[in-house]
Amino acid sequence: MTLAPSHAVDGGPAAARRIADDLFASAAEVDSAGRLTRARLDRLADAGLYGVSLQGDFADLGDVVAALAGGCLASTFIWLQHLGTAPAVAASTTPGMADRVPALRSGALRAGVALSGLRNGPMQVSVEPVEGGFRVDGTVGWLTGWGLIDVVQLAGRGPDGTAYFLLVDAVPDPAVEVRPLDLLAIQASSTVSVTFRGLFVPEDRLIRTEPVDTWAAADARGSALNGFLALGVAQRCARLLDDDWTAEIDQARDDLLAAADQPDLVPAARARSAALAWLAAGSLMAATGGRAALAGGHPQRLAREAALLLTFGTRPAIRAELTDRLHP
Repeated sequence: MTLAPSHAVDGGPAAARRIADDLFASAAEVDSAGRLTRARLDRLADAGLYGVSLQGDFADLGDVVAALAGGCLASTFIWLQHLGTAPAVAASTTPGMADRVPALRSGALRAGVALSGLRNGPMQVSVEPVEGGFRVDGTVGWLTGWGLIDVVQLAGRGPDGTAYFLLVDAVPDPAVEVRPLDLLAIQASSTVSVTFRGLFVPEDRLIRTEPVDTWAAADARGSALNGFLALGVAQRCARLLDDDWTAEIDQARDDLLAAADQPDLVPAARARSAALAWLAAGSLMAATGGRAALAGGHPQRLAREAALLLTFGTRPAIRAELTDRLHP
């Protein structure tokens, strides 16, 4: 796990687990309120977690994601969206872009990410080079942290099919329509859909361009990382059950680690972790009994989070694997 030099995390995943336990103490309250504050995310920034790089040790990074997801999934969603932006900006050849890296790595400047517009489908985002910059049109169906982030790493397709990555300010604009999403869980994450209608982005906000196929190949690693969100929920449920789920959790973790470098293994690994979270949350509900159905408690919140993670960031192959795994 790579960290900004001035923001070292003492103990890596172990420290993340301690922070996660602090977040967990108020996670039910945050969930009930349906919102969290920027100050809550300061806890992660103060620990150096905004300086974590996706290019570091994948096992350590996965363990940090799992630990935090088991503490407060809403906070983890917002933080996780940030991680790919700092290294992308650092590698940019656009003059002045790298000046933003220290603020991104410290968490003084916080980023969201909107890359789904590169995928084929009705919500594809187009980027057209124009004089002095770029015109952006299209809809991003899922953007986490609106109102809690400062910038967005936005991706779209150019006229020739090239992928454009832009750093866009997360502020109100007449060319930007923001629609809050009413989610089953993590409502506190301030997740929205965003429609761009002729948004002008100055040319100095270009992070990079690359072939879409190159991006798609690298995207598989991030898809494997998303599996650690479900693993973290499963781990927290196991702790609350005070039961030994070590073998199942270790197998799911091993599968995700293997999938990080072997894209063909991603669907099965993601399905295993999501199904495990669903089973662990169901077991916690059953073991708790009638109290689990009451709003404001941890079991029902974790069950809703596990249900959400059955759908988050899935592709047809992952959904097919999940359906097979969950079929009696």
